[in-house]
Amino acid sequence: MLKQALVVAALLLPGAFASAHEYSVGDLHIAHPWSLALPPNAPNVAAYFVVHNNGQQDDRLLSVDTPLSTDAQLHEHVQGSEGAMKMQQVDSIVVPAGKDLTFAPSAYHVMILQPQDRSLLVAGQRFPLTLHFQRAGDVTVQVAVQQQAPAEQQDHSHAH
Repeated sequence: MLKQALVVAALLLPGAFASAHEYSVGDLHIAHPWSLALPPNAPNVAAYFVVHNNGQQDDRLLSVDTPLSTDAQLHEHVQGSEGAMKMQQVDSIVVPAGKDLTFAPSAYHVMILQPQDRSLLVAGQRFPLTLHFQRAGDVTVQVAVQQQAPAEQQDHSHAH
């Protein structure tokens, strides 16, 4: 009986690590990159994650890229002159020392324009996204495609 339990535990262990879904590079820790499943008529998709800077100095996210598209951009939501929220591209984003930088719906996010391989943008799939940081360097993460936003971000979600 004990032997069977150990075999089951050994089989489940890799799954536990895979669902941890966290990455580190230099002083930065990137947690749970995710995206919503792409509806059939949607031209673009957004990716979200949290970056924690464990270092004593600010870092800067300079750019992103993915094999899904030739055009991946850093975006933010800002309030327009008419009072409505709108998205705009940003050149880079500071990752403050000792703090979290959250990429979430209605906040900073990565826009992937005109994705070419839509088969990876269905719930349960993952796709690579490379983050290029000024100090920490490059890190490639696997973005988990989900049917809905994580519970802590559902009240902020919006459609692209």
